[in-house]
Amino acid sequence: MNQLVQKRTQRRVVGKEPARTNDPDRTKANILEVAAAEFGEKGLAGARIDEIAAATQTSKRMIYYYFGSKEGLYLAVLEESYRRVREIEAELHLQDLEPEQALRRLVAFTFDHHLNHENYIRLVMSENMNRGQYIAQSRRIQELNVPAISAIRQLYQRGVKAGVFRPGLDPVDIHASISALSFFNVSNRHTFGLIFKLDTRSAAYIAHRRDSVIEMVVRYMRAP
Repeated sequence: MNQLVQKRTQRRVVGKEPARTNDPDRTKANILEVAAAEFGEKGLAGARIDEIAAATQTSKRMIYYYFGSKEGLYLAVLEESYRRVREIEAELHLQDLEPEQALRRLVAFTFDHHLNHENYIRLVMSENMNRGQYIAQSRRIQELNVPAISAIRQLYQRGVKAGVFRPGLDPVDIHASISALSFFNVSNRHTFGLIFKLDTRSAAYIAHRRDSVIEMVVRYMRAP
């Protein structure tokens, strides 16, 4: 009898071990990763903290301890998603390239990032469904995007000075154009593919769209 109780106790302890960690940063990172998939798939309203807790082998109490609420977790997921893309952008070293080459690299990166991170697109779409009310609460996201616009501004000014880009363009508008062309390729690929009978996931289609988007942006900015 004592052995049976001991075995049951051992099973309970083993079942709880993953949640007992002395690495809170790792636990939070795991929660954010799983939550990003949950929010991306179901949106803020449809996501369930219970499912996130189960998938991370933690508890609702621990999630609320770290993030305060479901909305707090959702905002943290948004912030982490923007942080990651801006962090990678900073590693492109655009300042080391000639202006047009740097522009091509930036557009290609944005296209590839969006293509390979569909959940990021879903999160942004979800926040737009919420009319941006949670991003509006985040000073961090606002700050994260300052270097991105600054990099485009510097790139553009170098190009204008070199006579490569035409003057009179706005860096935020350039950023919007690059984002829009890359975003649509992921956000609308299912409906677009079905309507026009296209295999939007084929390597040939993706390569063609990638080249087209790069050329559209470059030709738009290129000096006459």
